[in-house]
Amino acid sequence: MNLLIKNARQVVTVASSGKRLKVGREMRDLGVIENGTVLVQQGRIAWVGRSVDFSMDIDASMEVIDASDRILLPGFVDPHTHLVFAGSREGEFALRTEGASYRQIAEKGGGILATVAKVRETSKKHLKKLALRHLTEMMKLGTTTVEVKSGYGLDFDNELKMLEAINELVKEELINVVPTFLGAHAVPTEYRDRKSDYIRLIVERLIPYVGTKKLAEFCDVFCEAGYFGMEECEQILEEGKKFGMRPKVHADEFNPSSGAELAARVGAVSADHLEYVNERGIELMGHKGVVATLLPGVSFFLGHSYAPARKLIDAGVPVALATDFNPGSCMCYSMPLMMTMACTQMGMTPEEVITASTLNAAAAVSRSHELGSIEVGKRGDLILLNIGNYRFLPYHFGANHVVKTIIQGTMLEF
Repeated sequence: MNLLIKNARQVVTVASSGKRLKVGREMRDLGVIENGTVLVQQGRIAWVGRSVDFSMDIDASMEVIDASDRILLPGFVDPHTHLVFAGSREGEFALRTEGASYRQIAEKGGGILATVAKVRETSKKHLKKLALRHLTEMMKLGTTTVEVKSGYGLDFDNELKMLEAINELVKEELINVVPTFLGAHAVPTEYRDRKSDYIRLIVERLIPYVGTKKLAEFCDVFCEAGYFGMEECEQILEEGKKFGMRPKVHADEFNPSSGAELAARVGAVSADHLEYVNERGIELMGHKGVVATLLPGVSFFLGHSYAPARKLIDAGVPVALATDFNPGSCMCYSMPLMMTMACTQMGMTPEEVITASTLNAAAAVSRSHELGSIEVGKRGDLILLNIGNYRFLPYHFGANHVVKTIIQGTMLEF
């Protein structure tokens, strides 16, 4: 689509100047253009600058939006979700309000394994239908790219069912969907006393099949006590690399598990959660350029510690934000709400949370070369907001300020 958006009060470009991501003080530089205009041609950004400097001829077929009194941002990138699932776990939520912990619930058959049971009895077609509802709501809130993990199948057939559903969404929907294989999410019930056999299934059957069929770009693991240990995770991630899947790590969520160090050692694109990351992990992530994907919605929902965002940023670690939308630990897909939580609970500035939700979030799924900022040549994934300046976005929480979501120059209708 060809689209001209003119006279925006602010165009928040998050300009990267050719960089893959931003670190430290760079995260506060949003490249704001006052009274700006953006031209999208054939789905790509063709021009961006001050409205007074725009002098190109307007084609009669071009759609034109007068964005006076509104601001324009890159579409949000949500780089960590589990949005393909069935069922819900509000009963567990009620138990937590009475003092039960996430681990206690899991030990009694709840948690991840409760959702696994629901997914196994749900058809691929219905899983897609449920996922599409979530994707639609995400797009209404300004998300234009979303990473989606498997991990609620936990056997050969059902992990593939999930990944096939995700890949069909990749092909059928305009929103940019990024598939991740998370077979090492938990040990399924039938392997409870044979964990090594389940790891063998992942390494010898699932990873070769998923990699050969190109069903996932990334391989993720839940590196946590009671789930998968360091050596087990490293074995899985290294095998994934052999089949073309780049590593990601669920790291240091409930305890200091050295997951951040593992992420640095295997060359992971991102280490996610990091509520209990240690100083050594922070140092190594900064040295290796591993993106720290922080999930404030999980800390809010489970009532536990928040990740040390300020330490990470000040140490030069690139920080991204994500929702971790899933039925157990964060039943929320609002990136703007994550931004508010990051400001109020993690000490990040409005500028930093915008960078963390756009350019750096795109880097967390290896997409920052074409997403996450408003720059010539990148995809025309944009959102128009009915607010006077960008700081108002995390300030006025709980409301949807997005009036137009645009993907590859196409304005979505809901």
